[in-house]
Amino acid sequence: MEGLKIIFEGSNFLRLLGGLWVTIRIALISIGLSVILGSFLGAAMRVRNKAVRAVCRAYLEIVRIMPQLVWLFIVFFGIVRTFGINLSGETSAVIVFTIWGTAEMGDLVRGGFENVPVHQYESSQALGLTKLQAYIYVIFPQAIRLLIPNMINLSTRMIKTTALVSLIGVTEVLKVGKQIIDANRFEAPNAALWVYGTIFLMYFFVCFPLSMLATAIEKKQKKLSA
Repeated sequence: MEGLKIIFEGSNFLRLLGGLWVTIRIALISIGLSVILGSFLGAAMRVRNKAVRAVCRAYLEIVRIMPQLVWLFIVFFGIVRTFGINLSGETSAVIVFTIWGTAEMGDLVRGGFENVPVHQYESSQALGLTKLQAYIYVIFPQAIRLLIPNMINLSTRMIKTTALVSLIGVTEVLKVGKQIIDANRFEAPNAALWVYGTIFLMYFFVCFPLSMLATAIEKKQKKLSA
C-alpha cells in the first residue's frame, strides 16, 4: 500500500491534477482551432475546382498516414530546432494536434454537408439566397448539428492522444506520474501500479462522460429524424 500513500503525500495528487489540466488545455485549444479551420477545409473539399479538391485530399491523406508522434518529432525536433524557432513543447503540441484535428474535422464537415438533404439546398435557392448565404444560414448550421456527436468523440480521442506530448518534454499527467514514480522508486517499488491506476481513472472520468454525452445526443438525433 506504500504506492497508494505516495499519491497523497505532499503535493503529488495536486501535481497529477495540474498535469491533467495541461493535457485538457492542449486538447481544448487544439479542438477549438480544429473546428474553425476544419470547417473551412470541409467546405473547400466540396468546391468544384479540381485543383482545390486535390490539395485538400492530399493534405487529408498526408496527415492521416503520418502518426501523430512523428508529427510531434518533426515539428519540435525538426522544424523548431532547424530554423531556430522559439516554441515550447506545449505550443508545438497544439500546432500538431491542430493540424491533425483540422484534417479529421474537415472530413467530418464534408460528410456533414453531404448528409444535409438535397431539398434544403433547393429550398435555399428558391428563397433567393446565394450559394454562400445558403451555406452560412441554412446548410452549415444543420451540418454542425449533425456533427456534434462526432466532434465530441474527436475531442476524447485528442485528449487521450495528448499522452504523446510527454515525449517532447511537456509536463502533462503521464510525465508527472513518471516523475513521482522515479522519485519514490526505493521507498515504494510498487508505486507504478497505483500512480498509473490513478492516471487511468483521471482519463476515465474526463473521457467517459463525453462519450456518454455523444451517445445520448446521437440517439436523440435519430429519434428526431425517425
